[in-house]
Amino acid sequence: MSVIGDDRLRELGKEEINRYSRHILLPEIGLKGQKRLRAAKVLIVGTGGLGAPLALYLAAAGVGTLGIVDFDFVEQSNLQRQIIHSVDDIDRPKVASARDSILALNPGVEVKTHNVRLTSKNALDIIKDYDVVADGTDNYQTRYLVNDACVLLGKPNVYGSIFQFEGQATVFHPGVGPCYRCLYPSPPPPGLVPSCAEGGVMGVLPGVVGTLQASEVIKLIVGAEGGLAGRLLLFDAWRAKFRELKLEKDPGCPICGEKPSIKELVDYEQFCGLKAEHGEEPVETLTALELKERIDSGEPIQIIDIREPHERALAPFPGAKPIPLGQMARRVDEFDPAQAAVFLCKIGQRSVFAIRALREVGYKGKLYNLLDGVNAWARDVDDSLPVY
Repeated sequence: MSVIGDDRLRELGKEEINRYSRHILLPEIGLKGQKRLRAAKVLIVGTGGLGAPLALYLAAAGVGTLGIVDFDFVEQSNLQRQIIHSVDDIDRPKVASARDSILALNPGVEVKTHNVRLTSKNALDIIKDYDVVADGTDNYQTRYLVNDACVLLGKPNVYGSIFQFEGQATVFHPGVGPCYRCLYPSPPPPGLVPSCAEGGVMGVLPGVVGTLQASEVIKLIVGAEGGLAGRLLLFDAWRAKFRELKLEKDPGCPICGEKPSIKELVDYEQFCGLKAEHGEEPVETLTALELKERIDSGEPIQIIDIREPHERALAPFPGAKPIPLGQMARRVDEFDPAQAAVFLCKIGQRSVFAIRALREVGYKGKLYNLLDGVNAWARDVDDSLPVY
C-alpha cells in the first residue's frame, strides 16, 4: 500500500510525461505511481555521503517535495564521496549546496531546507509534515532520535549506515515491521565505534547504500511489494558481496513493543553516553595554541596519541607517545601523575573517552583533551601537517 493517498493526486503535464516516461512505462510504477511520486513529501536527514545520492535520485525520480536537514558546512574532505557538493561549495551550508544541485537537476522539485541540528525539541515538528523519512546520519544519537520520532508519528524510516567498506540498509515501518531499537536496543559504549571521519570510508560505498535507500523510498511511495521492512541488507564493497538478515519485531521494545514505555522524545546524547554522568568531573581542554605555549615554555608534559598507526603515519605529532584507546586502562602505570597529560586524536572525540577510561581506574593526575585534535594542530600551529 502506498503512503500517498489518491486524494492528493493530480494529472501530469505533457513535459512531465516526457521527463518521466521511462518510469511510466514500467507497469509497477505507471502513470499513477508517477503521480504519487510528485505528490510525495520526503525528508532526508543529512546531506552527506548517504544524503547526496538520496537527494539526487529522488529529485530525478520526480518526488514533488524534498526536505533536507543538516547544520554542517561543506568541507574539502567531503568531496571524496558527497557528490551533491562541489569545490565551489566549500564553506557553504550543506543544505544550500544540496538545494542548488537538486534544482539544477530538476527545477520542478520543491526543496525545503532545515539548516538546523535535529534535536528532541524540533524533530517532531519537522518530521510531521513529511510522508517518508530517509535517515542518512552518521551518529547513534540522531539515529535513535529519528527512529523514535518516526515511530511516534507513524512515519516509515528508510535507514542506511556506512563504515569503511561496509554498509547496511533497511526500512523501519511502524505497524509493518521492527524499528531501529528492535535491531539495536542500546548504543555501543562511547568511543568504541569510530565515525567515518575517524575511521574512513570508501567513497563509492555511500553511493551504493544511498541509492538502495532511494529505491526503498520510491517503492514506499508507489505502493510496491517486497520492500526491506523486516530485512537488513548488508553490503561489503571490498568483497563485492551482499547478505541479508531477517529482522524480528521485539515485543518488549520500549517504543514499538506491546507495552511501550517511551511516549516522548528523550535526551539522546545522554542515552548514548555522550554527556558526563551527574557528578562526573568535566573533561578539561587545551587548544592547539595553548598546548604549543606550554611546550615552548619547557613545561614537562605528557602527550598521548591514541590514534591508530595508519593515522599517526598520515599526520605524526612530534614527541607524542602512542597508546591506543583500547589499551589505556591497562597501561595506566606508564603515566606520571606528577606531570599533566594531554590526549589527542584526529578531532578530539575519542581522546575524551581515553581520559574517562583513566579516571575509571583511579588515575589522579591532571588530564587534558586537545580540543579539535590533531586537525586543530595542523590548522593553527603546524601547517606542514595535513588536515585529514
